[in-house]
Amino acid sequence: MKFPGISPRAYEHPADRGALASLRAVPGFAQVLRAVSGFYTERGERLMALASHIRVGPKQYPALEKIRHECAETLDLAAVPAVFVARDAQAHAMTIGMDEPFIVLTTGLLNLTDAEGLRFVLGHEMGHVLSEHAVYKTMLMRLISIQASMSFMPVSALGIRVIIAALNEWYRKAELSCDRAGLLCSQDPTAALRASIQFAGGIDPSQVDIPSFLQQASEYESVEDIRDSFHKLRFVETQSHPFAVVRSAQLQKWAASPEYRDILAGNYPRRADDEPSSTWKDDVKAAAKSYKDSFAESTDPLAKVFSDVGEAVAGAAGKMWNKFGTNGDTSAN
Repeated sequence: MKFPGISPRAYEHPADRGALASLRAVPGFAQVLRAVSGFYTERGERLMALASHIRVGPKQYPALEKIRHECAETLDLAAVPAVFVARDAQAHAMTIGMDEPFIVLTTGLLNLTDAEGLRFVLGHEMGHVLSEHAVYKTMLMRLISIQASMSFMPVSALGIRVIIAALNEWYRKAELSCDRAGLLCSQDPTAALRASIQFAGGIDPSQVDIPSFLQQASEYESVEDIRDSFHKLRFVETQSHPFAVVRSAQLQKWAASPEYRDILAGNYPRRADDEPSSTWKDDVKAAAKSYKDSFAESTDPLAKVFSDVGEAVAGAAGKMWNKFGTNGDTSAN
């Protein structure tokens, strides 16, 4: 089924929108966005894709072209993003560009997944487009690429390390959001799980026991030694994507939720009903509640230590909004 006029709020993880709202409030963020945008031209990136990859169309990867249009129609995108296939043995997909985002899929991905898996992946990438994630993902990619050349500058000059860390935290949550968009396009939790298993290392999903696979996520979340908790923090710090097994379990949990069933039943927020701009306070409070709930459900000892962080963040957000909300501008534009 299709979802006319669907708002990205229907599938966005609360920590995604809240983290982005907080990111926009980081001092200097808007200036960094404008500066980094000036270092590159999107036309150049598109020309490189045109010169180096195969553009999907009616006569080039026609089956993929069909899925491309179907996913765009399902999410009711105003324009169908261009899709390119790049030669790369790694299974990977990305959406880049700020003005006219386009999608790049690798040959490794095409060789690994079936048609329904590709529908899930393309739906995921188009979720990035609908949520306008590509602007900030492109910024993250560009900041990382120029970080070495800017190492001679004081950290305070652009706050580049802080902003990269903040972007990575936001993008991990954005990936969870767009897994949900991918599921809305495939509308097949089993196919989505199969694709997730393949990304985690399951060349032949029939050789992977699904309950055992999901049990890995449960074991990861329920470590009892605080040393393991610190290892988890160390490993995730520089990651732009959630770990494959953990994100698979997160998506299956959402697939069993009332929110997902409501969307399939046609009960979802429409873009036409969205406020011109959501309040920073509400978005951050929603993110804080999400973090607090996840801490409360976790048996991780470090999560227990910080179990009250959600209330602290929500309270701070409310106080800051009351003080600056009417006069401050937290947008990146």
